[in-house]
Amino acid sequence: MRTPQDKLRADLAATGYVADDTLVMALHLAQTLGRPLLLEGPAGVGKTEIARALSEVLTTRLIRLQCYEGLDAGHAIYEWNYQRQLLAIRAEGTGDEALFSEKYLLQRPLLEAIRQEVPPVLLIDEIDRADEEFEAYLLEILSEFQITIPELGTISARSRPFVILTANGTRDLSDALRRRCLYAYVDYPDRDTELAILSRRAPEIEARLARQVIAAVQALRQEDLEKKPGIAEMLDWAAALSGLGINDLAADPAQVQATLVCLLKTAADRDALPPEALARLLGKVA
Repeated sequence: MRTPQDKLRADLAATGYVADDTLVMALHLAQTLGRPLLLEGPAGVGKTEIARALSEVLTTRLIRLQCYEGLDAGHAIYEWNYQRQLLAIRAEGTGDEALFSEKYLLQRPLLEAIRQEVPPVLLIDEIDRADEEFEAYLLEILSEFQITIPELGTISARSRPFVILTANGTRDLSDALRRRCLYAYVDYPDRDTELAILSRRAPEIEARLARQVIAAVQALRQEDLEKKPGIAEMLDWAAALSGLGINDLAADPAQVQATLVCLLKTAADRDALPPEALARLLGKVA
């Protein structure tokens, strides 16, 4: 008998996202229970892509809040349009009560998300890059799905968004934030899963090259690199190789070496994989 998780897995796959059993269950439970889902894992494993795929599956909007150091309520929740307020004072002599009304309210991602008639997917991306103080702003939203604006009162959600938070391990998140979320760890995919991802996203890649690309990338992640290549880098590399007419990694080592610009993103990592090191790596996957 087909379960809701089976359907969700198939729907995600139709968008090009291949999810394992643990992630599918986490998404299913978060949706069923109406709880935010915190996804942790290394950069480049597709955490952000999960939100995009889910918004396609649910045929709803994706509203994204990109976190960064110094992020505050004015950029994340709401802000008053001070320029319009000032113009109103000068032109009409508007009083304080009228100034702090919906007319002058600027909706930022968090407020926008809870005011949608149709529940959106709200992506709070890289929450660990924001300051610890910012997490306090989130607690009311994640617990009650409401926002308090002193001048207007409490605004409750018209519909409850599906909330996904991502973190790369930049800093530890508070216990209060974790308690409000379900949790899943997203790691680099195993060989079979990554091969399935490549096959779905780039079906034009020949089977032999696809197997070699996945084996090489998986071996490369075992090297002592500053920035291990993620799924996006793997897809870029496969597309570059195919576009150059390379169907066998062992056929033209010099050209393959040149294409490593798709995988290696720092000078240190480039220097760590000279031609002889690449030859050693390719010898394992040929």
